[in-house]
Amino acid sequence: MVGISAGKTDINRSVSDLYPDPEDALSLSKNDFDSAEQILSEGEIEILGRMPYSSNATFLVDVTLENDMVKGIYKPLKGERPLWDFPPGLYKREIATYELSEQLGWSVVPPTIEREGPHGIGSVQLFVDADFSQHHFTLVEDPRYHADLRKLCALDFLANNTDRKAGHCLLSKWGRIYGIDHGLCFSTEFKLRTVIWDFAGERIDNDLIKAIEGAGTQLSGTVTKWLAPDEQLAVLHRAEILLNSGLFPEDDGYRWPWPLI
Repeated sequence: MVGISAGKTDINRSVSDLYPDPEDALSLSKNDFDSAEQILSEGEIEILGRMPYSSNATFLVDVTLENDMVKGIYKPLKGERPLWDFPPGLYKREIATYELSEQLGWSVVPPTIEREGPHGIGSVQLFVDADFSQHHFTLVEDPRYHADLRKLCALDFLANNTDRKAGHCLLSKWGRIYGIDHGLCFSTEFKLRTVIWDFAGERIDNDLIKAIEGAGTQLSGTVTKWLAPDEQLAVLHRAEILLNSGLFPEDDGYRWPWPLI
């Protein structure tokens, strides 16, 4: 938010109630996101505390660069629990999902970068202060949020998200929906598990199709940097599936995460 905190200017409007006008907040938030990525990349990281209910070590941090400060979520490699179906380095998949969202032009994942932090190398994602009483099952009841939820639905298919819980859909203070927790993405084996099935069988919006066509032709270097070659090919294959069908995917009865929220 714009204000003074410990002598620093906190530009993270995602934790602000200063912008009651949604349209004004939306334009301001984009500028903040552009600035926040530089601060996340170059600023000094201070751990504020560990986030509760997280499977892996996840920390709320302040990141300060000169007179600017943002809050972030820091996930160090050292804090990851070994998994049989994903190699170490889940934080890289967090970054790849953000970069894929940006290549598509959807901006439904908060800025996420690689950093050397207090507990070693990992990812740092801009913290989005949200209405934490809301989640996918409440948000989908309001048509105003369908545009962002449809983007997340398509993104989850492309990224092969194995764990899209309802609580991973955040309603920001300015009314945009953001997806978080993307460490379990980009498996070469199709293992989509998500709660976003509300649009199943519906035609994918033309603007989303055009974005998928671009990514389906060639992934950007900012995405491929974080993925193995076979994982990159799998993304292109899933893009081809969406483009050929033109429809949002349908559940086969087995593709739900647990717990749901």
